[in-house]
Amino acid sequence: MAVPKRVESRLKSGLKKFRPILDDARKADRSEEDTVIIVRDILAEVFGFNKYSDITGEYQIRGTYCDLAVRVDDKLRFLVEVKAADRTLKENHLRQATDYAAKEGIEWVILTNGVEWHVHRMVFEQPVRHEQVFTLDLLGGDPGLVNSLYMLSLEGAKKRAISEYAAQVRALNRHSLAAAIISEPVLKVICRELKRASPGIRIDVDDVEEIIAHEVVKRDVLDSPEVQSAVKRIQKARKRKLRDRKDVRPEPVAVGEP
Repeated sequence: MAVPKRVESRLKSGLKKFRPILDDARKADRSEEDTVIIVRDILAEVFGFNKYSDITGEYQIRGTYCDLAVRVDDKLRFLVEVKAADRTLKENHLRQATDYAAKEGIEWVILTNGVEWHVHRMVFEQPVRHEQVFTLDLLGGDPGLVNSLYMLSLEGAKKRAISEYAAQVRALNRHSLAAAIISEPVLKVICRELKRASPGIRIDVDDVEEIIAHEVVKRDVLDSPEVQSAVKRIQKARKRKLRDRKDVRPEPVAVGEP
């Protein structure tokens, strides 16, 4: 994605400023409260949010709190859960923030210790769940770091860059690929190719599906809620395409016309 030069300049200069601050905070065993202050400054000076109108500290949701909340165009866009700079981020740290997000219908949750930023998208299906879209390491040497930072910036949020990236990731992740492989049209193509390679051998779709499910694709992947969700999306798209085909009927030809 193209990052505007002005934004790219701010992101790079912001990284240059905060890298030694984050490194010192991690080595000095700074508290969670100190890290929240640093993260708030990063959101303002690097990502471009207004510290006074866009960023809310100790945001209350139904009697409980999350560390920070970020607004875009007066709408809550990100909930941010902050841990101490030297603390390793773990899955269970997300539970409180994702519970907040599920209750309020907020799509994006960020877990960070200032150095690492884990970006999660809420999936409002039954049951409501979350999926990690990408991670950032502000002290790392990833050459694509500026592009990733842009997705979390004010400008990127207004352009919905992160949503477009998440849609691309979702379309190409292992769950979507597994769902596509076990879909009826793909299984039929596999059967056709196998029969072509082994003439005279009886090959059934059910047999192919069973082998794929038990020996080709990992069982834990196929049994995951992400694959079940992807299967539903593929089936819905296929039904929609079939309906569209039925709606397109040839115009009647008058008697005597060629």
